[in-house]
Amino acid sequence: MNETRPPLWTRNFIGISISNFFLFMTFYFLLVTVPIFVVDHLGGEKSQAGLMITVFLISAIIIRPFSGRWIERFGSRVILLCSLLLFFGATLLYFLADSVGILLVVRFLHGIGFGMATTAAGSIAAMTVPHSRRGEGMGYFILSTNFAMVIGPFLGLTALQNWGVNAMLQIAAGSAFIGLLSGLLISLKEEKKMRGNLPPMKLKDAIFEVKAIPIALTGAFFAIVYSSILSFVSVYAGELGLSHVASYFFIVYAVVLLLSRPTTGKWYDLHGPNFIVYPAIILFAAGMVILGTADSAVMFLTAAAFAGLGWGTLFPTFQTIAIQASPPKRAAMATATFLSVFDIGIGLGSFLVGLAAAKVSLGDLYTYSTGYVLAGILLYYFLQGRKLRKEKRKEINAA
Repeated sequence: MNETRPPLWTRNFIGISISNFFLFMTFYFLLVTVPIFVVDHLGGEKSQAGLMITVFLISAIIIRPFSGRWIERFGSRVILLCSLLLFFGATLLYFLADSVGILLVVRFLHGIGFGMATTAAGSIAAMTVPHSRRGEGMGYFILSTNFAMVIGPFLGLTALQNWGVNAMLQIAAGSAFIGLLSGLLISLKEEKKMRGNLPPMKLKDAIFEVKAIPIALTGAFFAIVYSSILSFVSVYAGELGLSHVASYFFIVYAVVLLLSRPTTGKWYDLHGPNFIVYPAIILFAAGMVILGTADSAVMFLTAAAFAGLGWGTLFPTFQTIAIQASPPKRAAMATATFLSVFDIGIGLGSFLVGLAAAKVSLGDLYTYSTGYVLAGILLYYFLQGRKLRKEKRKEINAA
């Protein structure tokens, strides 16, 4: 039976996965080093260092809806290559940034390239993955992002601390360049047949994909909690006296993802999204309560494993739902809609968690987040799960 399954690891899929990895590795590489660069080398304030991240995300969020429309008009490959070229060019501009003001402009341009590239990459991945293996394929594709999240910060801090600013920027530029080269491997001949003169559409349809909004809002809801891990888990490790294992948190997270991805992806394709979403939410909640009550390295890393199984399964599942809920020709806009709303959740979460952390301890905050995550079961059910259950029943009855 496996012999008749359509191939997944095609040249296009491998190319877009590699390109996506280096795109996000550059992003995470600079995410942890730019604030240090601003404070230690440009003499900026900590508030200005935080602004560098905000400006980058704002430009990425703003450009994504336009990117989705451009992809529909000009094709995913064209927009991907243009955006990767812009992303690489902006990375080179960091060498010229000798003031906070100039660096803000560079970060804004870099965010535009990033927003366009991530939208195009998601669209190409959805296009190249066989429909019958959509859950499995998108899971592997997003795994490239997860690995970048682990390797990027580690390599960035290592380069800055041991080799200096120039070496750090050279590695970032090299990573962006490899991402561009990988994009050149992609050939989408079938895309030309799908494209044509686009009919006029309403403004709301040109800005976002309506059918992707329910699952995008669900993703943003959970992203608020995930942002607390991204932003404060290393600080929390220090408070626990576990700084020596903080860097291993996302390594355990990524390893668990790698081991679970083949199974969860196949379950998605065989049984549908609901089969894995509800258990994943519970696992994510378990990870938060373990993290909030951790008093040893074992518990701290166990929380990483549960978070990897939980949130690491939810994110690719939600993005796949967004794409499948939309017409094939709107895959790019569905991707743009999902990622834009998700990034708003990350940005809002980082702000809210920062405010909350001033009132309660991080341990209590993570523990309280458990109830919030479990409440997401109801949100998912009413916004998406109920509809998917009805569609699954129709499929079963039709068969």
